[in-house]
Amino acid sequence: MGLLSLGTPLAWDEAKQYADHVRTHGITQLLHIWDRLKDRCGDELLWGDEIEYMVASFDSQEKHAKLSLRQTEILAKLQAIVNDIASDRGESTLTANIRRRRGSKVAINLPLYIDTHTPRPFVDPTIPWQRNIYPEDSEAKQGAALLDHIYMDAMGFGMGCSCLQITFQACNIAEARRLYDALIPIAPLMLALSAASPLWRGYIADVDSRWDVVSASVDDRTEEERGLKPLNENRFRIPKSRYASVSLYISEYWMNQPAYNDIDAPHDPAIFERLRNHGVDDLLSRHFAHLFIRDPIVIFSESIDQDDAINNDHFENIQSTNWQTLRFKPPPTNSPIGWRVEFRPMEVQLTDFENAAFSVFIVLLSRAILHFNLNTYIPISKVDENMARAQKRDAVHSQKFYFRKGVFPPGPSQPSSAASSCPSTPVSEHGGPILVNGVNGKEKKLRNCYPLPPKPEDAVPAGAVEDEYEEMSMVEIMNGKGSSFPGLLNLVYSYLETLDVDEKSARQIEEYLDLIRRRTDGSLRTAASWIRNFVRSHPAYKFDSVVSEEINYDLMVAVDEIERGLRKVPDFLPAQNCPRQ
Repeated sequence: MGLLSLGTPLAWDEAKQYADHVRTHGITQLLHIWDRLKDRCGDELLWGDEIEYMVASFDSQEKHAKLSLRQTEILAKLQAIVNDIASDRGESTLTANIRRRRGSKVAINLPLYIDTHTPRPFVDPTIPWQRNIYPEDSEAKQGAALLDHIYMDAMGFGMGCSCLQITFQACNIAEARRLYDALIPIAPLMLALSAASPLWRGYIADVDSRWDVVSASVDDRTEEERGLKPLNENRFRIPKSRYASVSLYISEYWMNQPAYNDIDAPHDPAIFERLRNHGVDDLLSRHFAHLFIRDPIVIFSESIDQDDAINNDHFENIQSTNWQTLRFKPPPTNSPIGWRVEFRPMEVQLTDFENAAFSVFIVLLSRAILHFNLNTYIPISKVDENMARAQKRDAVHSQKFYFRKGVFPPGPSQPSSAASSCPSTPVSEHGGPILVNGVNGKEKKLRNCYPLPPKPEDAVPAGAVEDEYEEMSMVEIMNGKGSSFPGLLNLVYSYLETLDVDEKSARQIEEYLDLIRRRTDGSLRTAASWIRNFVRSHPAYKFDSVVSEEINYDLMVAVDEIERGLRKVPDFLPAQNCPRQ
């Protein structure tokens, strides 16, 4: 989640005067956290999922399904249950300030799915081409709207999307950095597997995922920063939107080689030097100095002056508006929470069962990575290429993805022992020691604090980095390829063999993993594939790429019936897992 603040948001002309103030004090706040908690160790595994949805209203007589505007009423009722709910975080100011900083409206163009009766070239008839009411009205006809594309021009098209995010608490900062890096190459794979966004603004798109839409919807970079004009008023050419894939690995673990950070990731040299002079290592200093090339988009007048020793709102202002595929999260002030990693690429699913399956898979995979000391590093440039491929139509089956050939470290593969990576024994939330051993010496619960194995003598390969990875199908990545790579699913199963799991839990986990397996091999459709097929199979569809109100209504009814367990969809969801039966 982003920073939750209440107050009076400043318009951009006023807010930009405080940009350096927020950056300077944000780094000061980070250094206070570093000084207090850089040596913190022994935190147990805690994890949670964040699921975003929207509220819809159905009109069965007119056959309309529309967004409902009852969110304030609903939130007010929920507030009696959960106190930490803010109904307004300054989104309207965020929208306006992105546009003003950028110097134009955002321009989102998704390739249109060209069907048999789609007019060519496709010129969107719903765009008010000749309207001259607002200063920005001319942008669409001056090139912002592309032919054969679905054009969108506001933040709501992206930030109105929903996603599934998982946050892990790590044992310490080193384990958090190690896990952060290990999951970076996993992000595009899970984006493809969870793809659920083939329809946009009443049209069928030729992509299946939300990622580039959200990225463009909050792209506040100026023309100079986007490389369209020479740098004059701005300091950096910035290759990516602030909503984008990760640009830097950050772990000091020996598996992380300099060659993997192979893309242009500009950073603020003054901030970098300040962090280095304070004792923060090179990799982590560069990470935060890269995030802090951004301006704060929303500043609240009541929060300009803060006590940096006890407050971290200025730090979070920048940190939480860098929306990357993963987020490395220092402990918040005045909280028992430790160092965390947030996994952010996945799309929200149609049912609770699917969301649970994807969440549990990522949690188990994270433990397998730590338990078996797995190496998932590939160059960041290849991760970026995978992100582009992951959004293509039916990417799970139509695309291949770069992945590491061998994930085990050099020498005999030895899982991490039950010993802790901390000097003292980790403690549970109740203050007692964590129970590690169950039946036959198996572990009773998922855990943190896996010790780092020593660096082998032949740890750094003599060959080229290009020899360490290859293109694989999703089936090969999940199920294995050759003798050196068993596949991610098989690694998860191997890890489960180290746990003392009761029969009921084992059956539930197997159902979750079976969903992942079948989405991979194509025996079950992804959500995007099922939605696309529903539209193209609808009697009212004219094979012209248009999703009419009637089709949209019937689709929303079908989705609701699936979640309620009233509609069986054997090509999408196993019958025994239809919810609420």
